[in-house]
Amino acid sequence: MNKKITSEIFRDDPYKKECEAKILDFGDNWIILDQTVFYAEGGGQLGDTGLIKAGQEEIQIENTIKENTLIKHIFNSKFDFKIGDNVTCIIDWDRRYKLMKMHTSLHLLCSLVNAKVTGGSVGDGKGRLDFNLDFKPNKEELKDNLNDLIQGNHDITISWISTQELDKNPNLVKTMSVLPPRTNGTIRMVRIGDNIDYQPCGGTHVKNTSEIGLVEINKVENKGKLNKRVAISLV
Repeated sequence: MNKKITSEIFRDDPYKKECEAKILDFGDNWIILDQTVFYAEGGGQLGDTGLIKAGQEEIQIENTIKENTLIKHIFNSKFDFKIGDNVTCIIDWDRRYKLMKMHTSLHLLCSLVNAKVTGGSVGDGKGRLDFNLDFKPNKEELKDNLNDLIQGNHDITISWISTQELDKNPNLVKTMSVLPPRTNGTIRMVRIGDNIDYQPCGGTHVKNTSEIGLVEINKVENKGKLNKRVAISLV
């Protein structure tokens, strides 16, 4: 018996706003498809929202989560779909694009602070990283440096390395609290520019830093002796 999986279109094309799919399974408040453009919550990034449609019928997707190899699209309404039906998936693109901009911004922030990340959150317009630091970074200096990087028109590219390569280079992992997703013995890597940032990540990102616009540093605060939080937002 073949193992059911949901093909993750967003991994290779985060700009794809909709796709056709087939229903594999469903429950009282979730639906599983053979493929999807909906990003499943993980790595600090929120799950996508949007619509799933079939003919004249549609349901609002309120969140997207992953369970093993399957992605569950969460809803709170009645529907008349059946297993095997073909549907159209449409993400809330405005929200997703903000998430992409913010996730890339946090990678840039990570490149500016020479410390491991102890936690973080990627929201649609706001985000934060917590760093293993015993001092607070200078807020204005950090903002200027971050916006300089954003305006530098740096390309973001995706590649893959083996789990063995990652194990030989543990410093590639910038986070202390979240382990990088290992997919079939490989690790998805995100690179910004030639040498600005390079780390494992399963999230969605923009193609070029210039798409972000400008960001604001909202807070730099003390969350413990060795925990400093930097909260940012899109302008």
